[in-house]
Amino acid sequence: MRKLTGYKPTEFMAEDSHYDKGAADFAVAFIESLCHTKGTWAGKPFELIDWQERIIRDLFGILKKNGYRQFNTAYVEIPKKQGKSELAAAVALLLCCGDGEERAEVYGCAADRQQAGIVFDVAADMVRMCPALNKRVKILASQKRMVFQPTNSFYQVLSAEAYSKHGFNIHGVVFDELHTQPNRKLFDVMTKGSGDARMQPLYFLITTAGTDTQSICYETHQKALDILEGRKIDHTFYPVIYGAREDEDWTSPAVWKKANPSLGITVGIDKVQAACDSAKQNPGEENSFRQLRLNQWVKQSIRWMPMHKWDACAFQVSEDELEGRVCYGGLDLSSTTDITAFVLVFPPMDESDKYAVLPYFWIPEDNVDLRVRRDHVPYDVWQRQGKLETTEGNVVHYGYIEKFIERLGERFNIREIAFDRWGAVQMVQNLEGMGFTVVPFGQGFASMSPPTKELMKLVLEEKIAHGGHPVLRWNMDNIFIRTNPAGNIKADKAKSTEKIDGVIALIMALDRAIRCGNDSGESVYDSRGVLVI
Repeated sequence: MRKLTGYKPTEFMAEDSHYDKGAADFAVAFIESLCHTKGTWAGKPFELIDWQERIIRDLFGILKKNGYRQFNTAYVEIPKKQGKSELAAAVALLLCCGDGEERAEVYGCAADRQQAGIVFDVAADMVRMCPALNKRVKILASQKRMVFQPTNSFYQVLSAEAYSKHGFNIHGVVFDELHTQPNRKLFDVMTKGSGDARMQPLYFLITTAGTDTQSICYETHQKALDILEGRKIDHTFYPVIYGAREDEDWTSPAVWKKANPSLGITVGIDKVQAACDSAKQNPGEENSFRQLRLNQWVKQSIRWMPMHKWDACAFQVSEDELEGRVCYGGLDLSSTTDITAFVLVFPPMDESDKYAVLPYFWIPEDNVDLRVRRDHVPYDVWQRQGKLETTEGNVVHYGYIEKFIERLGERFNIREIAFDRWGAVQMVQNLEGMGFTVVPFGQGFASMSPPTKELMKLVLEEKIAHGGHPVLRWNMDNIFIRTNPAGNIKADKAKSTEKIDGVIALIMALDRAIRCGNDSGESVYDSRGVLVI
């Protein structure tokens, strides 16, 4: 059997998992015993392309200590004409006929029965062309159902209209073109608890990019992207996304090759070139080309910050060296069970200096483990690193944070603290009682746009130093931007589904630092000393 050149298990393999070459070889051998069913490839052995084989080896070869598969969900997002339907059909047959599962229930799902039938029809033709399977599988074409008789397992087509049907005991689900699902009902029915009775169910989600950023597909796309880029950790979720970045040249053959791993095999570059030429002549076709050929979510909000530019500003920031310096605070209070952020910004001392940033974050102590499991965000790691503090109990202890800010006031000359005028009334009063100058800060375009634009300018010019703080970096990478007709911008909290509290606090503090700078002024503690309570 052909061996994938340079194969090594995915970097998403958990520490307590292992790669079982025998299990992976079996899965590859099963699929490669099948035949292609369409066009010039019809009747030829299904020899997996490298990207396909890597997926199969990872999914079926990476096992937990108990011998069952590590991954139970695979999200494969890829442009059209890459061999997507054939791979999905092969996976469905492997789960139904080659996985050794008694009475396995495998379902093919799509937006409608006709779409779901595309993968089923490919699988049925594969069975007919394989003598070993053809003897053992009964195909009920009119019902879009096939039964593997040795284990009484079946593969059955379902569509979005069938979401109300409960009682599944799922061993496998193949979702074709997840982006076409009209809502999340079928997805939730098929993936939330329906496979609990099985030891290693697999949800195989395969799709091209879509256009609806409120869809279940985009939600899953974002999770896959978060895992790929290190913002989340979920050892049960296997992410694969082939596509072009928004800032890449959509007319470049090098970009086409990067986005289309089967280019030159299942689709000729001449076909892509022709589609590109047509799109250049007809701007109305550009979005379609970007979506289908480059796998771009053409209507999505774009993450605002180029993170390689942000990372270039990870200059060291020392609290000791900043002691006594003028600074400005930004306070973003979320709900009592969520993250609270306080960020200090120190204006530069001269033209060669940078704006220095000191961020602080708090969450309730009792919620840490739950958050790690639910959000797949490493709060526990950040806590151990001293980058995130916890307050006692299951809600944020505002009194603790007030005392913390008061202690910061002993070390730094905190001239002002900006806060969202719609929240934190009691805390603001308490801080004012300690002698701090507390300034309300609107969250609309008028207030947020100037410092938001200035933040980007400072980052691009490397005139800000943030020390590479991991929680602030995570917040920054979650930011999506909204623009109004006048060209003003602000963070879009509706699109920024993950936490952005630290960046909001940073923007507010930066605004005050830019406006007021290093004008001489006494610290609150110079005039009245430290309060003892």
